Amino acid sequence: MDRYAGVLEEAADGTRQQERHYQLLSALQSLVKELPSSFQQRLSYTTLSDLALALLDGTVFEIVQGLLEIQHLTEKSLYNQRLRLQNEHRVLRQALRQKHQEAQQACQPHNLPVLQAAQQREQEAMEHRIREEQRAMDQKIILELDRKVADQQSTLEKAGVAGFYVTTNPQELTLQMNLLELIRKLQQRGCQAGKAAL
Repeated sequence: MDRYAGVLEEAADGTRQQERHYQLLSALQSLVKELPSSFQQRLSYTTLSDLALALLDGTVFEIVQGLLEIQHLTEKSLYNQRLRLQNEHRVLRQALRQKHQEAQQACQPHNLPVLQAAQQREQEAMEHRIREEQRAMDQKIILELDRKVADQQSTLEKAGVAGFYVTTNPQELTLQMNLLELIRKLQQRGCQAGKAAL
């Protein structure tokens, strides 16, 4: 008798899983209608069904939430690094201005044009250095964000989330961002595992 009870319980679990899959698929199909038509066409029934299957146990929701938190921390850190660099540059500019003013006040009037020309060259050299440092910082930030995107893509691909793989193709990236947005909207609606409310 216990063997039959186990079989019935497995069948009930399978039925619940199918119902949950159908609920998630329906919710995804509804959300896809909010996307631009060019992306709606790229999200086939099979892709949405595979995405719904990946979302069944709620793990992907947790993964996406974790990735989002990591992304926010990374962005905040990079933003703070850039702010520190800008503040350092502001201090450099102020110090140079102060140095130039003091030198001009102490300078004999007949030497002023020579001093001003030298100060102009010094100012231009510093501005060039500042621009190079800012460019290098911006490139570092872009590379770090690109690495984060690749890490996120890899993580979601390994988790079996349909549509995710490591790519730099802008159209594919936009499609993946739309898929993430669908997952987040489902999460906000309370479609995680065990929650029936859609």
